[in-house]
Amino acid sequence: MTKRERMIAALSHRETDFIPYDIGFTQEAFKKLAAFYGNENFTETIGNHMMGHYYSGGLVPMPDRPGYVIDDFGVIWNRTVDKDIGVVENVQIPEPEWGAYKFPQVPEEELRRGCEWLVANRGEHFTCASLGFSLFERAWTLMGMENLLMYMITDPDFIDELFGKIVDFNMQIINIFLEYDIDCVYFGDDWGQQSGLIMGPVMWRKFIKPHLARMYGAVKAKGKFIVQHSCGDIQEVYPDLVEIGLSAHQTFQPELFDIAALKQQYKGKLAFWGGISTQQMLPFETPDGVVKKAVEIMKIMGPGGGFIVAPTHAVPGDVPPQNMDALIKLFQNQAAYLS
Repeated sequence: MTKRERMIAALSHRETDFIPYDIGFTQEAFKKLAAFYGNENFTETIGNHMMGHYYSGGLVPMPDRPGYVIDDFGVIWNRTVDKDIGVVENVQIPEPEWGAYKFPQVPEEELRRGCEWLVANRGEHFTCASLGFSLFERAWTLMGMENLLMYMITDPDFIDELFGKIVDFNMQIINIFLEYDIDCVYFGDDWGQQSGLIMGPVMWRKFIKPHLARMYGAVKAKGKFIVQHSCGDIQEVYPDLVEIGLSAHQTFQPELFDIAALKQQYKGKLAFWGGISTQQMLPFETPDGVVKKAVEIMKIMGPGGGFIVAPTHAVPGDVPPQNMDALIKLFQNQAAYLS
């Protein structure tokens, strides 16, 4: 099997010769592991199965404010501490009224360059065009989290209109993605906490599901896989996500779920991407402990397909490089560990 064939088989709930995998790193973790290996090009040898082109709002550095970036929507992010995401510094829509705010133009040329590069360089990889901050996250970065949650209750018509405008913007991007020979559209949008949804299942179904279904529908109509990233516990809405066409949930945090039960419940319906805890296991276990626990998870989730093994997020900087190395070697040499 090629990497692409293996990914397609797993997402289609078919058995694979070994479990497809993907591993990414935060900037701090990358530097640690590069120093450990003495090689900054180590990612080329990992064997990841997925390649992607990612749009999350066009973040660019602010020359007059070192450590700060600004996105296409006018939102300023402080990255002086968290260098991978940052903290929102300003609010564009503080009240449930539009005022002078206007959505940006879609950066069509940039998107097309990225998609053309992805298709030209994919080799045997599975390809994803990714849309970050795809709905709820875009709304709270524009309004502020507290404001958004409050206005869901006090001004629901405005919030529904806001989500609709976000999706109008997104649909332009999605339609560009779908012009290209890619395998998957990946949506990034965190909804979960350690227990349950940030906004609760009632508000999720009222505000998010209908707009999500519109985006998923366009992708599904073109026969592409749909992957949804959300950290946290979102199992309350798994049936809804299956209903509107989701292929896989990424990222799947094992400390939040009865993973064996979910594997059986959603066998043939929903694939899971993740499973290797960046919250508990990778930072605190020994290398041998990482391998032991990861093997346990892979033996539960892997049989019959429906699983892409990966850390539950880009590996953070508090993970020892020895643990990262142990996980990479496990992914690369599964037959030696899973037989």
